[in-house]
Amino acid sequence: MEMKTLLPPVTVNGVAIDPALIAAEAQNHPAPKGKPGLAWRAAARALAIRELLLQEARRCGLTAEAAELSPGKWETEDEALIRQLLAVALPPAPVDEAQLRALYEARPERFRAPALYEAAHILFAVTPETAAAREKAGMKAGRVLAELTKNPRRFAELAAEHSACASKTSGGMLGQLSSGDTVPEFEAAMSRMTEGEMTLVESRYGVHILRLDARAEGAILPFDSVLPQLREAQEKAAWTLASRDFVAGLVAGAKVDGIDLEAPLGV
Repeated sequence: MEMKTLLPPVTVNGVAIDPALIAAEAQNHPAPKGKPGLAWRAAARALAIRELLLQEARRCGLTAEAAELSPGKWETEDEALIRQLLAVALPPAPVDEAQLRALYEARPERFRAPALYEAAHILFAVTPETAAAREKAGMKAGRVLAELTKNPRRFAELAAEHSACASKTSGGMLGQLSSGDTVPEFEAAMSRMTEGEMTLVESRYGVHILRLDARAEGAILPFDSVLPQLREAQEKAAWTLASRDFVAGLVAGAKVDGIDLEAPLGV
């Protein structure tokens, strides 16, 4: 007896999408627990839209000219066709500099140079990375922090005794730090701390006692210095909206069976 497939065949203007390709693509679309069909639907939609773009590229008479993505790594023919199609169909939108200036002047405090920090730490490394080892490191760090709370002047002494970082030889001092100089957990903690404060911070390296010695807020940047970033953000936003409209137009004029490209994915 022939078994019926649980998933409908997907075709785009009469071109069938290989079910094996949908299954492979579904690995790139995690679905909520109990809803495995969402991964298949997301994969089917992605491949159907890809097929629509390829059909449009061929209709426009484009010929694939693969670009080198990195040394020795080249685009596939399909990737090259889609890139070339979007370059033709979505020319760069003009940038409205007056609008960008108004955006800047509405809240210039959002556009600051990175803050500068001076900090010190004591690292209790977690090796190997297990829940038990991390708990043990946290307990040890807590005990040392309690001692430092009573006697802050012992920081350099206890750093030399306990820290797994090379900074232990200089009292745990990390020097002047700016955005990107430390792991994100450190940066987030320093942005919340007051000068002289000590706290426990967990990172990929282990558990730290972090002490913030000084902080200098970054100066507000002039409009001309942030204009390139604002222009890039506006161009990306305009391109995203234009690409959505372009794909929506292709979908509206296509015959697609097996998957609804216009319905929300969760429906």
